[in-house]
Amino acid sequence: MLGFVEKHPSPRTAAFFDLDKTVIAKSSTLTFSKSFYQGGLINRRAVLRTAYAQFVFLAGGADHDQMERMRQYLSALCKGWNVRQVKEIVAETLHDLIDPIIYDEAASLIEEHHTAGRDVVIVSTSGAEVVEPIGELLGADRVVATRMVVGDDGCFTGEVEYYAYGPTKAEAVRELAASEGYDLSRCYAYSDSATDIPMLESVGHPHAVNPDRALRREAVARGWAVLDFHRPVRLKQRLPGFSVPPRPALVAMAAVGAAAATAGLVWYASRRRAATA
Repeated sequence: MLGFVEKHPSPRTAAFFDLDKTVIAKSSTLTFSKSFYQGGLINRRAVLRTAYAQFVFLAGGADHDQMERMRQYLSALCKGWNVRQVKEIVAETLHDLIDPIIYDEAASLIEEHHTAGRDVVIVSTSGAEVVEPIGELLGADRVVATRMVVGDDGCFTGEVEYYAYGPTKAEAVRELAASEGYDLSRCYAYSDSATDIPMLESVGHPHAVNPDRALRREAVARGWAVLDFHRPVRLKQRLPGFSVPPRPALVAMAAVGAAAATAGLVWYASRRRAATA
């Protein structure tokens, strides 16, 4: 009598990418500030402040306390924004604003992970209304982003439903691993910020990308790989005729709306300017 050996499928794996300064060269939401101004969502003064905030963000980012104050402030600016209008603005300007600032190295990594059969998951503190379209542009399989509560009138209420930041990102990664069957010991993660250490240490292959000082120290101490991305390039310039196959982005967690990073960093910029005046 022949015996049959039961075959168990290999565990699934994934690569988790922070977005800002990891996959793209700037803050995803701050990049849309001029478009939000043209759409009447923010005033000219806010546009000027976001330009300064983008500089501050690129120079050194924001630590935990600053990010927490940002989270508390952002709801006031977002309240009353029409969600459909925000999505339309992002859709209309996505390729012009985001495509040119995608790191060539990150795009190559995403392709390599897909070729190896891994899911690609974007995990970002920026708002879902911004992150989801970017995830689709990149061909991501999953998206974890910040989201605000939307009222019956289709506008942000100012209440935070979920904030994708710090330990919360790590929780989202673990929940996705449980629901999708990922073997985290074989998964990869990439981020530029020390605030994402919980996410990085939750996988077997953590990578610090363009790391801030705190993350660089931690990466060196723990023997994590350190990568430097510095070549933003349009996807179509990388591969002539390039077209990202449609991949339905699955939002794993809820979180703050499209103005999250803008509101917080505008506030942070004004605080820095006041302090140095």
